[in-house]
Amino acid sequence: MAVIAIRCGCAITLHAEGEVTHSAQEENPGRQGRNSIVSMKTMGGRQFWGDVYFFRGWRIQQNVFTGHYRLLDEKDRRHAVGSREFCKESLERAKREHKLQSMSGTAVVLIHGIIRSSKSFHQLKHQLQQAGYLVVVFDYPSTRVEIQRAAGYLHETLESLDGIDTIHLVVHSMGGLVVRAFLAEHEDRRIERMVMMGVPNVGAQLADQLKHRWLYKTVFGPAGQQLGKDPEGWIAQLPIPDFEFAIIAGGRGPKSNGFNPILEGDDDGTVTVESTRLPGATDFILVGCPHSFLMAHEDATAATIRFLQSGAFRSAGAREPIRAPLGK
Repeated sequence: MAVIAIRCGCAITLHAEGEVTHSAQEENPGRQGRNSIVSMKTMGGRQFWGDVYFFRGWRIQQNVFTGHYRLLDEKDRRHAVGSREFCKESLERAKREHKLQSMSGTAVVLIHGIIRSSKSFHQLKHQLQQAGYLVVVFDYPSTRVEIQRAAGYLHETLESLDGIDTIHLVVHSMGGLVVRAFLAEHEDRRIERMVMMGVPNVGAQLADQLKHRWLYKTVFGPAGQQLGKDPEGWIAQLPIPDFEFAIIAGGRGPKSNGFNPILEGDDDGTVTVESTRLPGATDFILVGCPHSFLMAHEDATAATIRFLQSGAFRSAGAREPIRAPLGK
């Protein structure tokens, strides 16, 4: 129960940062099929919506329960509710009214982990924008759907990025598994590089310890049951990316027991360092930071931007690749 309390503490911190992970649905499910022009700030509910379309900060999202859609602007104000076609038409009007230019160049897609949202990348988002990237914030209902369905939302969002020539991905925790699940069914040759932060690439020992507990199942939903460490399990069948990717792990160093005493070896409090190591990575770095704060850690964010720009975490260009074991 102490471990659950730690995770709940993180959730409370998220709320303090303005991130709402669980709340009542905003629109009445009875509105499905009704098209409405509305202009108001949303009340959160991020665990009930999945992004399906992106254009310069504007997003069309689908409600995971009712199937209807909404159009949000870059400040999370809702402008339309109803069918996908109606929201797309409303976006086209917004493009004309606001004189929004077509997208082009390189985009960086930010993909959050379980029980989090794109707001967890707030600091890194601004740093990437200052570096000249078009930043695509991607939200999906991480506690309400299996990882495969989240990958479907990602596929639709990437398909919507008309005019973008190159795509980089920055993922945290389960977000990396969403990408690998996407790669099992789809491909996008525009993807060039990816940075994985605290991703349980070989499964999470903590999920194995907690997955049968009622509170864990309630909070983490169906995706939480997929996170276990099983050599023959679902995660083990996921493909390794065929583009450049690098891994940032949180921990206290190779001679340490990590942040969480119930985990074996070094860890970030949630994911062990060993479980982040995916053969094929072109670079690896360890930072002294707990799991939930990797996206805002100064060394991690600087290394992320450096890798996207140069293909190496370190300013000198030296890499620490992760190679497959002999015989594989």
